[in-house]
Amino acid sequence: MHITPFYAALLGLMLVALSIAVIRQRGRAKVALGDGGDKHLQRAIRAHANFVEFAPLALLLIAMAEWQGSPAWLVHIMGAALVIGRGLHGFGISQEPERFIFRQAGMMLTFSVLIVAALACMAGSLL
Repeated sequence: MHITPFYAALLGLMLVALSIAVIRQRGRAKVALGDGGDKHLQRAIRAHANFVEFAPLALLLIAMAEWQGSPAWLVHIMGAALVIGRGLHGFGISQEPERFIFRQAGMMLTFSVLIVAALACMAGSLL
């Protein structure tokens, strides 16, 4: 398995960027715990949390599909779609006012990756 680690690294860097955004918003709002009712901090927290809710399972499914022998082109498409989807979603949800089209596109890509990777894993298990 040599493709998935590349996308895992990109997603790891995205997580660091989202974490730094939360830290910056906390400093700006002077809020150590929770969101203090600050809209910008709420958005940063949700962007980070949504990333953590979806990226790990999608990445795990991609890795298992690769391990089971899915074609390299499919693994690359799933990895790239996940990175793009998470980036679009994070950008969209972080904006005030929200740019909902980016958030929607990001979730559609993420859900597509979850579905395709899950199906690839199921197919790999049956063959």
